[in-house]
Amino acid sequence: MSQDAFAPDRQGSPENTRRGRKRVRTRGQRIRRAVLLSVLVLVIAAGGTAYWLYSRLDGNIKGVDINKALGDDRPEKLPTSGQNLLVLGSDSRAGAENKALGGGGGVSGARSDTAMVVHVPEGRSRAVAVSIPRDTLVTRPECTKADGSTVDSANRVMFNSVYSQVGPACVVKTVEKMSGVRIDHYLEINFAGFKDLVDAIGGVTVDVPQDIHDKSSGLDLTAGPHKLNGTESLSYVRTRHGIGDGSDLGRIGLQQQFLLALLSEVKSQNLLGSPANAYKIANSATKSLTTDEGLASLKSLTQFARSMNGVDPGSMETIMLPVAYDKIDPNRVVAAQPQAKTLWKAIREDAAIPESAKKSPATGG
Repeated sequence: MSQDAFAPDRQGSPENTRRGRKRVRTRGQRIRRAVLLSVLVLVIAAGGTAYWLYSRLDGNIKGVDINKALGDDRPEKLPTSGQNLLVLGSDSRAGAENKALGGGGGVSGARSDTAMVVHVPEGRSRAVAVSIPRDTLVTRPECTKADGSTVDSANRVMFNSVYSQVGPACVVKTVEKMSGVRIDHYLEINFAGFKDLVDAIGGVTVDVPQDIHDKSSGLDLTAGPHKLNGTESLSYVRTRHGIGDGSDLGRIGLQQQFLLALLSEVKSQNLLGSPANAYKIANSATKSLTTDEGLASLKSLTQFARSMNGVDPGSMETIMLPVAYDKIDPNRVVAAQPQAKTLWKAIREDAAIPESAKKSPATGG
């Protein structure tokens, strides 16, 4: 082997070695800097996406300042930690989409087709839902509309007309006056959004109690279990001509049954296992909601939902406000006494509801 092989390599001189290390170190720093920058961009992008998604869901929720509209002339709050919610299903019958769904496209405006006072006793492990028939004749108290104008009190008005004529705050005030129950929160579900929610969760299975052939809504179902999509579900909760005596009373049972089935289906969904599906459901749900100011944010609504997590939809009790056919107009009903007074008293006191308070003289066939 030649001695040249052992001769010092000029590139291996101390000076060149330092330069080489500097180049290697600089290149390594550049690589690390690029990696860190990429991670930072991804974090910022993910954070930005998360913020955008949160902002979108949060912005979907519409709020109504019930407390401001009603003032201090209200029943006292429960002396316990129990909660009372007024849940309305608002239904716009205008437009081509609603007409196609059998909603009657020639009718303008929005109506409160479904109304439930949901009482969650102290401990929040159970609940009872009291449905108020839309055809119930009530005394509407003096109310202030959203534009600041005042609407005088009126006797013998249909319960569902209060929403369309005066607005949601007056519905809350009417319920509080007729029941003496303080409403803690207000939740309004728009039926068009309700349809999208049912489709987002993949449908809801209900056990149809009897054959339903409703030419008005287009609903045609045989008795037994059916998995309904959004359009079918909307027709199901709307139908009144295909069951019972054709009045509002006949469909209240269907609405209560469907609500429990919907809650059970949502609760059974593996939302943590599918973030995309969770967002789809949350987006549909929040787009369909109007709440009181206390719940009109994603954070507040989520905290409230978590506080109700112990309530099992399968054990929720559903009751129709006891009503009797009106003596002047048999197409309308009025609160039956003393059953209604006993029912509302039990809710005010966070007590068990006597069986006698659940019996309604008007059964709807």
